[in-house]
Amino acid sequence: MHSPEPAKQPSHLYEKRKAVFPKAVDGRFRRFKWLVMALTLGVYYITPWLRWDRGPYAPNQAVLVDLAHRRFYMFSIEIWPQEFYFVAGLLIMAGIGLFLVTSAVGRAWCGYTCPQTVWTDLYQHVDRLIDGDRNAQMRLEAAPWTGKKIFKRGVKWAIYLLIAFWTGGAWIMYFADAPTLTVDFWTGKAAPVAYATVGVLTATTFLLGGFMREQVCVYMCPWPRIQTAMLDEKSLIVTYKDWRGEPRGSVKKAEKNPGSVGDCVDCDQCVAVCPTGYDIRNGPDIRCITCALCIDACDKVMTQLGRPRGLIDYATLEDCASERAGGTPRPITKALFHTRTLIYTAVWGAIGLGLLFALGSRSRIDIAVQKDRNPPFSQQSNGDIRNDYTVKLRNMEARPRPMEVTIEGLPGGMMWTDDLPRDKAARSLTVTVAADQVDPLRVYVVAPEGTAPQKFNFVLKAKDAEGGGDVSEVRFDAPGEEE
Repeated sequence: MHSPEPAKQPSHLYEKRKAVFPKAVDGRFRRFKWLVMALTLGVYYITPWLRWDRGPYAPNQAVLVDLAHRRFYMFSIEIWPQEFYFVAGLLIMAGIGLFLVTSAVGRAWCGYTCPQTVWTDLYQHVDRLIDGDRNAQMRLEAAPWTGKKIFKRGVKWAIYLLIAFWTGGAWIMYFADAPTLTVDFWTGKAAPVAYATVGVLTATTFLLGGFMREQVCVYMCPWPRIQTAMLDEKSLIVTYKDWRGEPRGSVKKAEKNPGSVGDCVDCDQCVAVCPTGYDIRNGPDIRCITCALCIDACDKVMTQLGRPRGLIDYATLEDCASERAGGTPRPITKALFHTRTLIYTAVWGAIGLGLLFALGSRSRIDIAVQKDRNPPFSQQSNGDIRNDYTVKLRNMEARPRPMEVTIEGLPGGMMWTDDLPRDKAARSLTVTVAADQVDPLRVYVVAPEGTAPQKFNFVLKAKDAEGGGDVSEVRFDAPGEEE
């Protein structure tokens, strides 16, 4: 009896990548991609160089993440660390916005505005500039390594590297004054983290956008898997109308046997222009990033053949079923407004309005008080009870402001500071706090003996001349029984 032979193991665990050479195409979706690419790259590269006058006490860079001083500036808005909920709110809005876009128009984020898509599209245009269009690129790829091929590869990869370096260099400009950092960078005076960041971003952009491309979208990115759970029969997606296109046949076959074949002539132009190399005629798939370039290619062929456009089109599965049965498809504007997109829109808008209200009504003064724990109190020679505090006054405006600090809720309470003599103690004191600064004060509060029970709470209130203010409830310790 012979033992069974062991199963033959595959020689490779992973399939070798098949290079994709997208063909150039013109149409309304291609022009829209041009517009989005110009806007996104323009915003990314130009924004750090925009100036915004905030006065002499704050930086004049329009958008700045000032890590050294723990500030985030965006034009007229300034966010302090304790106001991080604004950033959290924006991130939540971004997430809900992705849900909204996916529910309404499928993977439009992936097809137009995802950074991987934008930089890959940019690199593909570099390919066409240096190597030619699809057929020329395929011939060059298959050709031996001659001097001409080496020269073209060298030039193309040098442009790749320049774009990648510019991308990494633009990123660090958001974290320091752009003109100053540029000079420091090229003179070797910038911080080591700046050079490390540029190096990492240059390498990742060069690799992901220049070489991995569609592999990032298909294999590395988790978003396509998540999106499939957010799509339903009411979501607009790029769809091949197989009931109209099948069975496929050439123009000559259609002329010989009218009605025997569908509108699809099997020209493969939809595949040729796809940046991931996917055949949309196989149905929805995570390889389809919904860039809609296949619609432009198919519409062009249908126009040349004198057949109705829209063989490949944006459509919902619900409308496809209706059209297959002989119905009339709804306008896209009606398809966009269904229950789920309206709910996402309402939630997204509510969060945005809430953030705007909080931004407009926030106080630009903040007071924080920390009580000394040891000793919890001290008794003066005249019998008064003294508690010591560290008071931090925060001025969140780009100008110095006088602030009045007042005791409330402590009968007979008086206070003084290191700069104010004991005999000048009062129920309120005025301190000028520098622009965009936190001013720490040592404050000594006394109350007559017997005024407060043990662990009595009172309020320190800070306000400015314009009526803005903040309060902090603190504890006053005294001897005696706790009430």
